[in-house]
Amino acid sequence: MTPQQQGTSSGTAAGRRTGFAEHIAAVQRARRDYRALPQDAPVRLAKPTSNLFRFREPTTAPALDVSGFTDVIAIDPVERLADVGGMTTYEDLVAATLPHGLMPTVVPQLRTITLGGAVTGMGIESSSFRNGLPHEGVQEMEILTAAGDVVTATRDNEHSDLFHGFPNSYGTLGYSLRLRIELEPASPFVHLRHLRFHDAAGAMDALAKIYADLEHEGQPVDFVDGVAFGPGELYLTVARFTDQAPWTSDYTGNDIYYRSIPRYADRGPGDYLTLHDYLWRWDTDWFWCSRAFGAQHPLVRPLWPRSLKRSDVYRRLVAWDRRTDFLRLLTHYRGRRPQEPLIQDVEVGVERGAEFLDFFHSEIGMTPVWMCPLRLREPRRPSLGEGEHVWPLYPLEDGRLYVNFGFWGLVDMKPNQRRAHHNRLVEERVAELGGHKSLYSDSFYTEDEFWRLYNGPAYAALKEGYDPGGRLLDLYAKCVRNR
Repeated sequence: MTPQQQGTSSGTAAGRRTGFAEHIAAVQRARRDYRALPQDAPVRLAKPTSNLFRFREPTTAPALDVSGFTDVIAIDPVERLADVGGMTTYEDLVAATLPHGLMPTVVPQLRTITLGGAVTGMGIESSSFRNGLPHEGVQEMEILTAAGDVVTATRDNEHSDLFHGFPNSYGTLGYSLRLRIELEPASPFVHLRHLRFHDAAGAMDALAKIYADLEHEGQPVDFVDGVAFGPGELYLTVARFTDQAPWTSDYTGNDIYYRSIPRYADRGPGDYLTLHDYLWRWDTDWFWCSRAFGAQHPLVRPLWPRSLKRSDVYRRLVAWDRRTDFLRLLTHYRGRRPQEPLIQDVEVGVERGAEFLDFFHSEIGMTPVWMCPLRLREPRRPSLGEGEHVWPLYPLEDGRLYVNFGFWGLVDMKPNQRRAHHNRLVEERVAELGGHKSLYSDSFYTEDEFWRLYNGPAYAALKEGYDPGGRLLDLYAKCVRNR
């Protein structure tokens, strides 16, 4: 990238660019600060936001300052590449790429998800049926390893094992400081069509056909996701880029995006959004979870500022509730049944997606449910042996379409139910269907179950190579034991 493409450190608006010189200085500071952290305390990152739902006990130990990695470093609009700090939010990344008519290959649905978080965790969105997962759009990763070294990992260099093993490692092998990612051309508007289905099998068959054809009724499909409002009311939203729009809807004020889906399903022209508003259509109301805070009440909504209709605001409210136990105590004093938090995203093969939804509606009963198809973009390497996977810590099958089902809320408990009853039902059913679940929220697996599902042998080899001293927690301790 040329100096002109690198940008400068001037400006403080979203999407500002810093340049490589400033980044190199930040790397040197981070390496020094990491080695100065107490050896007997868990390593924590000093980050202002989080999209994890594994709430750990607060600690007084010093945290690693990662504020030097929160900006876009450089954009090359000709090669369609960007070098980005690992702690940069997608909100800031998109603000920097859209003026070039470009966007990341996958933009996860919440503004404050960081690029590094989406790569070391598992990001997804409605372009994932074309482009796979966020880490598949990465060309190289600069990683501060658990051993305190800074290495650059690519698909085919001496650290290719770390490159492929970093996704789903959740900061237990190290932290991404810089990522070079691919960008794709983007139009200023998106045209949405909402398709109504009366059963899960029909919706799953339609997803499989859209995936195979990359079109619907003769029109190209650039994005697809869906919502199940109940067993007999499901919608798929197929969307495409467009350079012009006869109108655009606004779901950042009084109108609510997910409530528009049934309404526009009955209208021929569909709906139009700016690309910016399409990318953040779910963030304004945290899908539908803002209703738990009264933000969708017709008397409250006009008074709730647009600037506070954001997922990070709602997430801070949840964190406050976890600290104070307010809702549990309120439920108790009202004489109501205790409730179990069920906040999960799971992946199931499309051919078994209807089975999962039937189970979920009958055994869990929570609605709505988000549906988002995905596939692995990365081709299987000839060097891989039998049973080995391209991305070993989240072993999905090459050439298979999966559907992510997302559900977030509270479920009433009945007397004498086992701990985490509904979460365990979901974990067990997903395993029976040959799927996986993301680890951003609480998990309740036994250790044997966990390592069988998330490739314990491959993880052990990575841990030995990049954290031989056990400086960072292992994946089970962090994601299940919440240490």
